Amino acid sequence: MSTPRTAPDEAVLASGGPKPEPEKVERAVARIDLGAVTRNCAHLRSLLTGGAELCAVVKADGYGHGATQCARAALRGGATWLAVATAREAEELRAGGLDCRLLVLGALTPEDAATAVAASAEVVAWREDLVERLAGMARAAPVRVHVKLDTGMGRLGTGDREEAARVAARVAAHPRLGLAGVMSHFATADELGDEHFPAQLRSFTAFVEEMRALYPDLVAHAANSAATYRDPAAHFDLVRCGVAVYGLDPFQSDPAERDLEPALALESYVAEVKPLATGQSAGYGRRFVASEPTCIGVLPIGYGDGVRRGLTNNAEVLVGGGFHPLVGTVSMDNITVDLGPDTPARPGEPAVLIGAQGGERLTAEEMARRLDTINYEVTCGLSPRVARTYAGE
Repeated sequence: MSTPRTAPDEAVLASGGPKPEPEKVERAVARIDLGAVTRNCAHLRSLLTGGAELCAVVKADGYGHGATQCARAALRGGATWLAVATAREAEELRAGGLDCRLLVLGALTPEDAATAVAASAEVVAWREDLVERLAGMARAAPVRVHVKLDTGMGRLGTGDREEAARVAARVAAHPRLGLAGVMSHFATADELGDEHFPAQLRSFTAFVEEMRALYPDLVAHAANSAATYRDPAAHFDLVRCGVAVYGLDPFQSDPAERDLEPALALESYVAEVKPLATGQSAGYGRRFVASEPTCIGVLPIGYGDGVRRGLTNNAEVLVGGGFHPLVGTVSMDNITVDLGPDTPARPGEPAVLIGAQGGERLTAEEMARRLDTINYEVTCGLSPRVARTYAGE
């Protein structure tokens, strides 16, 4: 007679209970906390004066965080407008079901303009020929236009107030267009104490007063995240916050100083732990040579994912709740970290490049300082190869 097989539940009991599921390991993942985006927007709204509204800028795929997901989270936090740089970005938001007021900030080719108009987006103009182009595309509803005055940024927009006024008058008079607003952009709002920002603010304020005397319903806007914090006089009717929406500090310091919560954590894992004897090296070009015996952790993430080569021998990674130096050349698919000679780390150990672990944290601002750049570039530079996961919806 054959021995009866133990029932599954009896087998579990006999073995002392079910074994816990192993923690899922990701090669390279950006974990986005949408609750943080919502809370950041609520905080930004609390700073606004004079009834100003919040426009969440979600260009460049939400600064690398995911445009559609972060747009929804921003609206939950009290944003009433969204802004993007390109017509295609506007089209993607509409396809994602977002139907709030949407502004395309960038220059538009004729094809781009048609895409923006089809997406019911508001657009920017500063020359009279641009007005005529937009008028030719209007169909069922007037195209809403924002006239841009360049008060000192030196990029898009006219620096001639008279030309800006003529463009506004032409938009207002055209039956297929609507004059929605006037706008500018600050070049040095994040440079506290400089004189260029207040000069720009004075110039735009004078233009707004002139335009409002003619068009009382205009929406005036100029402030980015830094200007929103720096001077309430820059709030006007609308602020266009980008970097602060994602909990990144517009002044490249600690986001917590401005009550912002970073929404993004960049994680990988230790794929291999290798002993390294004195004189042995790790990585291309032997740019790290062990001066004493140690162990190297290999993480399967590199510049193909957006971890810049400039971090070679120039960054830290959290493993096991502690800081470990990134050593050796950052390659396309791997980095190496010095775990020390007596490391308890084993393959499969989680690793954090941006974010928190064991009570310690690494910020995008710190990575940006090491690269002599800004936090915007750090998160925007994460490639599509990095998986995005979302929590807090």
